[in-house]
Amino acid sequence: MATRGSDQRRVEIEQKRARLEALKAERAERERARRAGGTIHSPAPRESASRQDLDSLVRDVLGEAGSAMGSVPGTPLLRSGTPIPGPSSRSVSGRISRQSDTTFADPTQGSGMDSVNGGTDHVMDREITPRFIPDLIDIEQELFEFPQKERVSYNKEVQTMSFDDDEAAGAPSENEIRERIVKEREVAEAERLKELEALSEQLDRAIEMEIREMTEEERTSVLVQPEFLDFLDHSTKIIQRALNDNYDYVRDYTIGAETGTDDSEGRRVKRICAFYDERYGKNRSITDVDWSPKYPELSCASYNKNPAALNEPDGIVSVWNMHLLERPEFVFHSQSDVLSVKFSPFHSNFIFGGTYSGQILLWDTRSKHLPVLKTPLSAAGHTHPVYAMQMVGTQNAHNLITSSTDGMVCSWLVDMLAQPQETLELVYTGHNKTGEVAITTLDFPDNETTTFWVGTEEGNMYQANRYDRAGAKAGLNQHDVYKGHGGPIMGLHFHPLHGPVDFSDLFLSCSVDWTVKLWRAKSLAKPSTSATSVPPIYSFDEADDYVYDVKWHPAHPAVFGTVDGSGKFDLWNLNSDTEVPVVSTSVGQGKAINKLQWDHKDGRRAALGGSDGKLYIYDIGDMALPRETEWADLQRTVAGMVVGGGGQINGVSDGDLSRSVNGR
Repeated sequence: MATRGSDQRRVEIEQKRARLEALKAERAERERARRAGGTIHSPAPRESASRQDLDSLVRDVLGEAGSAMGSVPGTPLLRSGTPIPGPSSRSVSGRISRQSDTTFADPTQGSGMDSVNGGTDHVMDREITPRFIPDLIDIEQELFEFPQKERVSYNKEVQTMSFDDDEAAGAPSENEIRERIVKEREVAEAERLKELEALSEQLDRAIEMEIREMTEEERTSVLVQPEFLDFLDHSTKIIQRALNDNYDYVRDYTIGAETGTDDSEGRRVKRICAFYDERYGKNRSITDVDWSPKYPELSCASYNKNPAALNEPDGIVSVWNMHLLERPEFVFHSQSDVLSVKFSPFHSNFIFGGTYSGQILLWDTRSKHLPVLKTPLSAAGHTHPVYAMQMVGTQNAHNLITSSTDGMVCSWLVDMLAQPQETLELVYTGHNKTGEVAITTLDFPDNETTTFWVGTEEGNMYQANRYDRAGAKAGLNQHDVYKGHGGPIMGLHFHPLHGPVDFSDLFLSCSVDWTVKLWRAKSLAKPSTSATSVPPIYSFDEADDYVYDVKWHPAHPAVFGTVDGSGKFDLWNLNSDTEVPVVSTSVGQGKAINKLQWDHKDGRRAALGGSDGKLYIYDIGDMALPRETEWADLQRTVAGMVVGGGGQINGVSDGDLSRSVNGR
């Protein structure tokens, strides 16, 4: 059917072309005829009009006139046959001025002419010349082609003829005409559909010619190209972010909310998500966590070695996005276990990591998996595990402070990790066998860049100075020892400086002795001159396992959180209760939680790093919002802790505490 239709179409096109050529030829012929008829040619003598006929006519006319003029005196006689040269303005009849006193004589007689001329001096002789008459011809030319008018005549029979009944009976009825029209429409519609199907088949064939199946080699070559892999990674991240968005797009705002509220709603801790990737988190534990200071949805976690995977990197740092749950936003590699990690507060793309080998690594989110800078494995830097690091300073002048278990504290410039800018070795002379101070944790008070406190494996904490200052030298303070824990210090954190009351001299510590203790740092203006044991203000003994980390809340002055080896996340509020936490939550499947970090925005979310390789994100809700009286209430609470015990800590005197600590 498609072939028949195409042949018919081709025949119609040829017919139209032939008709077009015929029309063009007719138009050209008419144009030539018009040009030939419109051109004016110079008149030419006809063959039929001879010169002799004209001369005969002139002779006849002039001959009669000559006979008449011969009797007129003074008029010369014109010979017949004499031509009339020159044009004349007179008429063809050759009218002559008649002079009554002039007599024409025979021109052959000279004496007669002379006598006559002599007798008539007053008469002027004239030569009669006939007027030139041009020969005119007639030319007939057909300029336009007028259509012949068709003459139609009618006779009486045509005008008054009536149909017979037999002829009327043979005419189709209205229903037959309607059925015929419907059939014609159906046929036309069927033809149109066939044409569309044929056109569709042609398009399908053309598309098949354009789009062909790639071979296996071509497909493999495309899939391994870096540009394709980068595009695939970037585009799938965007799609997964959109799919993980928990916003209710079909929410109906016209429906009223429930009026009833739960009294315990404000004291709930809600789990938002848990980040885990089987590829990177299997058989690994999270060693440290941190939040991005610029992007509140980004958090990072450091991982130790996977003993079962020898071909994978020993250390990994993953950057997770709250809108991308299935996989990390970035993954960075290390040749050694990463024990500590920190976002740079002054460069949003920089991430620092401290490793088990002692190297300090710098990754850039704009680069690939490997670090862009790293410290050398030499005695100039760290050679022991780096468990703690902190960035101090301002935007234009800042340093990265790191510490290792051999008592070495180094200060680094961000853009130069080849060697430390400063090194400080902490040594305590009171130790029996060695003077090393095995640092496990480190922290600076707010607005302080020189003096810092360290926690050690022996369970004591010390104050140290980066530089010499009034009344104190650089290095470890040998006089003040913060004693209270019976095992290695796992966490140390100073109270953030915010609000109307300054609590920046308070700090918390946690240990594997299952306790969390509250301390007050001694004033730097009054350094001790002799060996002094500084006791804690209060001890929180609610934990049932190792307490691995403790952090003050960044916004609420009386709130802090702890995580322990049983997988519990405890939230404390000193203004509410000092004996038990206000909320205790079991995280995951009961495995140890190693690290805790509050987000920098408003402190509503807490990142918990588990030993199962999962990064848990919890929301504490309205408990992160302090009242205006919280600072004054905490001031009274701390004062009651110190005074109410009468120099005792939870019912234990300073002397008994010192003896118990020294006996361990």
